Amino acid sequence: MKLTKLLMLFALSSATFVFAQDMQRLENAVTSEHRTEHYVLRDEFRNPVLTLQAFGIEPTDRVLEIWPGSGWYTEILAPYLRDQGELVVAHFPTESEVAYYMTLRMHFEEKLANTPDVYDQVSIVSFSPDTGIMGVEDASFDSVLTFRNVHNWLRGGNEQRVFSDFFRVLKPGGTLGVVEHRSHAELTRDEMIRSGYMNQTYVIQVAEAAGFELVEAFDVNANPRDTADHEGGVWALPPTLTNGEEEEERYIAIGESDRMTLRFRKPE
Repeated sequence: MKLTKLLMLFALSSATFVFAQDMQRLENAVTSEHRTEHYVLRDEFRNPVLTLQAFGIEPTDRVLEIWPGSGWYTEILAPYLRDQGELVVAHFPTESEVAYYMTLRMHFEEKLANTPDVYDQVSIVSFSPDTGIMGVEDASFDSVLTFRNVHNWLRGGNEQRVFSDFFRVLKPGGTLGVVEHRSHAELTRDEMIRSGYMNQTYVIQVAEAAGFELVEAFDVNANPRDTADHEGGVWALPPTLTNGEEEEERYIAIGESDRMTLRFRKPE
């Protein structure tokens, strides 16, 4: 066998081995005992392994997670990136007029402090749609990830500014990963704000206006049972279930919302 062919086979086998190692590391993070029990129950709808694979997140990446809430994805990203990569979390500002934001950030910080063997390498910075991402350098991240947040920025009229901020902090060639509630019909802006569901075409337009290129739209978080026309909007569905006990059984049978999963790239 010629040397060139041997080298090619070796390169392919090495790449396969590295991919298998990364997959195992990701699956280990998802099945880790430190994860919150009721978060694990949502894996069925949030599909963390397939989602992070779709975004191409590697264990050596420097990743910025935007508005992590109580840390559902942080519980997975932190151990996955801990040894070889880096996770920076952009949470609500420490000084906010919204009491809910302050409380959520405080609980998030307590969560990280209480499990240092998982979260000791995680950094926290502040992010406000009005002031941008604080404490990070331009062009310094391999990936920026945000899960079910775009409808909040739409409500504040900040979505274009936010996506431009993401573009600024990403390295050339870097990835923006977006998961968001998805409408089946084309909704007006007011309807999107009221329902929490968004037009996929609109989210793509906002990202492209900021300079991003769409790499691929995935259906790994699709839910065909979700008609996206519920009284009370997306919050009628699990986990919020705002329409009360009488409607609970019906909405639990539907499951969580149908979601777009979009991977964008910052051009080099």
